[in-house]
Amino acid sequence: MESSYTGLNGEGPLAMVQVELDAVPLKCAPIVSSFNDKIRPLLDAVDKLRSLMVMDEGIQLPTIVVVGDQSSGKSSVLESLAGISLPRGQGICTRVPLIMRLEHHSSAQPELSLEYNGRVDRTDEDNIAKDIVKATNSIAGGGKGISNTPLTLLVKKNGVPDLTMVDLPGITRVPVHGQPENIYDQIKDMIMEYIKPEESIILNVLSATVDFTTCESIRMSQSVDKTGERTLAVVTKVDKAPEGLLEKVTGDDVNIGLGYVCVRNRIGDETYEEAAAMAHELFQTHPLLSKIDKSIVGIPVLAQKLIG
Repeated sequence: MESSYTGLNGEGPLAMVQVELDAVPLKCAPIVSSFNDKIRPLLDAVDKLRSLMVMDEGIQLPTIVVVGDQSSGKSSVLESLAGISLPRGQGICTRVPLIMRLEHHSSAQPELSLEYNGRVDRTDEDNIAKDIVKATNSIAGGGKGISNTPLTLLVKKNGVPDLTMVDLPGITRVPVHGQPENIYDQIKDMIMEYIKPEESIILNVLSATVDFTTCESIRMSQSVDKTGERTLAVVTKVDKAPEGLLEKVTGDDVNIGLGYVCVRNRIGDETYEEAAAMAHELFQTHPLLSKIDKSIVGIPVLAQKLIG
């Protein structure tokens, strides 16, 4: 595979990162577990390019972009992948592009940090949700509006997949008190900016409780990826609406070219280990959900697809 960055004539800060890109074999070995350490050098190089703001110069980087309608269960999916708690609540919880850099490392002690406005703040698992809110308020203000200025969350933790994703605000049509009247248009413009480049993989989070054809996130992804060749769907809340789900994910009425992954959301105070065990039992024993092929269920399967 040829590098996307030839033609830069070896000038500027991009040239320094080009050496790292050239040194990384882009064709990784087959994945034999949920977490492939072989892609870490490539992700680091791409993240370094992103930190240099090369996208502002019109250079597109490979990116996994997470989109979904409000209350689709997007936060729950990201929490399960990262093994940490994210801000929850009514309304828009994600108000800025949240760049989530997950790095698997062997230490038992996780390392978490937030990068924004030229600063780096270290945090921990107990305070991460609160600190994300604090950083978001610093970027977008203390109200309910959104900002296109990104916030980077770095999670170094044993057992997480080597993965970088961009989480965007959940799509809402009706502004609540304190939101601008054109909040839908603002969110749509932000999402389109991230999903339009052909280098972007769209992770579309869909609730099993709704008709997929009515989802705004589907309409947006279809507008830039009609055949779905770079769209992967994760279906949440499967235990809330198991009837007809098998037909939904096998019939594919909305052109999800990269396929579906069905997951159970973590409930209440469940630990991530308890949630994983409950999900495994659900897909093994439920009279309807157990009929869904095991190759498209569970967070570990989702992690494999994302890093593959």
